[in-house]
Amino acid sequence: MSNSLLRVDPLVGFPTLDRILGSMLGEPETNGFTLNEGTLALDISENDQEVIVRASLPGFTKDQVEIEAHDGVLTIKAEKAEETETKDERFYRKERRIGSVSRRIALPSVVKEADAQAELENGELILRLPKEAKAQPKRIAIN
Repeated sequence: MSNSLLRVDPLVGFPTLDRILGSMLGEPETNGFTLNEGTLALDISENDQEVIVRASLPGFTKDQVEIEAHDGVLTIKAEKAEETETKDERFYRKERRIGSVSRRIALPSVVKEADAQAELENGELILRLPKEAKAQPKRIAIN
């Protein structure tokens, strides 16, 4: 039985120099709501029957997530928009936040894309992609 695990870089998501300088210069903080393209944290493992992908998607609903597997490449995209409005006697504020994450990654095995299953619960997306049966070599007789 062959098991393998791909892990993401633990340093992804740490403050960049741009964010540090931006906060020093008074640029507004996003409180982690907006994530950049390609920052979706993933764990990929496989066993003899399937490839299992786990992705962290806190705060997203299943209607905000798009998953596609094609030619050995898995694409996961999630996007949400939020708008709040506050009014009182002397104060009026309207804020808009847009957040998105996405990730494209090559799958470690050939999978049956049509038989893939996905569930999203408590901010964790779990994909189960059944593996294709390995092609067996065919003996060819010489005439």
